This record gives sequence, structure tokens and C-alpha cells, in this order.
Amino acid sequence: MTRVIEVPGHFDDRNFDSFAEGFGEWPPEERLLLDARSTQWASPYGLIGMLTAGQALREAKREKPLFTVPTSDEVKRYWARAGFFQQAAELFELHGKVPRATTTGPSDVLLDVTPVRASEDVHSVVDKISEGASRILHGELGLEMKATLRFSMALSEACQNIVEHAGTSGWVAVQAYTFRRRLGRRVVVIAVSDAGIGFRRSLESTHAKRFGERWGDGAALEAALIQGVSRFRDPGRGQGLAFIKRFLDQWEGKISIRSGTARLSIVPPWDEDVPLADHLPYFPGAQVQIIIPAQQPERR
Repeated sequence: MTRVIEVPGHFDDRNFDSFAEGFGEWPPEERLLLDARSTQWASPYGLIGMLTAGQALREAKREKPLFTVPTSDEVKRYWARAGFFQQAAELFELHGKVPRATTTGPSDVLLDVTPVRASEDVHSVVDKISEGASRILHGELGLEMKATLRFSMALSEACQNIVEHAGTSGWVAVQAYTFRRRLGRRVVVIAVSDAGIGFRRSLESTHAKRFGERWGDGAALEAALIQGVSRFRDPGRGQGLAFIKRFLDQWEGKISIRSGTARLSIVPPWDEDVPLADHLPYFPGAQVQIIIPAQQPERR
């Protein structure tokens, strides 16, 4: 028997929970089919979320899931250009015609969907994105030139979190587009996801005791993002998320981390998200999204 999981028509962080809910108990016993035929758009968060599901199923030794590609030629071309199908072909049995990836000069896809397996991958990701990041951050978003270096450091810290904490590999993608519904401005979005052990299990041995009965996915996220704790006991470790938070505070950015059954966000004035959402449908590993908006003209 095959369980069909509908990929949302407009797939981003706001409807990720409905996607996660489709899997039921984890890992699912049935063979899965991810149906993206009706999908009209997916953010970097949505794209690597689908890959994370495929990765988690493979690591759980489940039968290779099926994947029906979008019917929209425009969507298929964009996903191909972003490198999604190249990575998905290893994790899914693809059904539907997949176009070849093409590049046509400067793109709003700052970083294709890219696997992160080791620290060397993190350095490669940062090197690859530096030129495009400077063009977008300074030219389109109106951030100071020094923000480009801090952006690269924030990207590096987000990816390094996979290497140090997940216990498995993960994915990163970076894109610039216009937030019409929420902000009406250009933004850069960093999405990082893994199918690993999640924040709760990563921090459990060193921090669960002091939280007592409160300990769970939400408390673990709070400890990591708000209190800056780490599973490493040596001084200076666990400061990566704190650095990202300081960087985003300066530019009115947003960070949201989902792990297990909880999601914690640092919410800027332009967004209406809740700071903590708990008791969500379970999804493996951890998913991080960082949004950096264009600055208002008077702030340039």
C-alpha cells in the first residue's frame, strides 16, 4: 500500500506543518508518494524539506519513495535550475519529465540546493556564494558592504550546525525574491535542513536535567537559540546561533528553527509569526530558515 503525501501548492515555512502531518507516525511503514503535480511554487525551505524527507526515509531503510514532478513547465524549469531534481534523483523514484538544469547569467538563486556533509562543504558553500551575496545584499537590499562578511559568517554557522550536531548530512539553499504578501520588499532567504537527531537529542545529555519536566523539543530550541547553550562543554562553543541572532537583530531579519515537534522564531516587527509553536506534527532533524529583508530607504 502507498501513502500519498500532497506537496502544498505554495510550499514554504507557513504550510510546512501540513506537509509534515502527511507522514503520520515516523518512520511510516507504507511506501510513500510525494505528489507535487499541483505545486506552483516552493521556497528554498520547501525544496530542501522534501529532500530531507527522502533522506530520512533512506536512513530509516524504508522503500525508496515515489515523487511526481510538478505539471507546470515554469515550476519544473525553476526547480531544475535550483538543483532540486539533481539531488532528488538519488532519493526518490521520479515520475514525470524533468528538464535539464540551465544557467543564464546572474540569478536570484544565490546558492543551488547543496548537500552539506563535512566542514569542507561549509567552506565551499561560503566561497561559492560570496560574489552573488555581495551583489544582492548591497545592490538590492541596501545593506552596508560589511554586512556581506557577516552574512557569510551567518551562513557558515547555520551550515556548521549540521556538521556538529545532526549526526548526519543535510542541505542548504539560498535565494532572493520579493515578499509580496508579508513585507512588500526583496529578501534573501537561507534555508538549512538535516534529517539528524534534532536539537532535543543533541542537548539532552548535558541540559535536560536542569529543565526537568519542561524538557522537550521546545525547551531544547529555547536553550539553543535564546540561551546559547551547546552540547559541547568547552567555552566558546554554542555561539553560532547567538551570532546569527545578533546579525539579524541589526537588520530586522528573522530566524526560525523547527525540530521534532516544535518551532522557535525570533520574530521581527514586519512578521506576525508566533515565537514558539509546540505540539506540531513530527518531522525528522532540524530545519532552519533565515530571512534578511531589504532596508527601508531612510535607513540607507
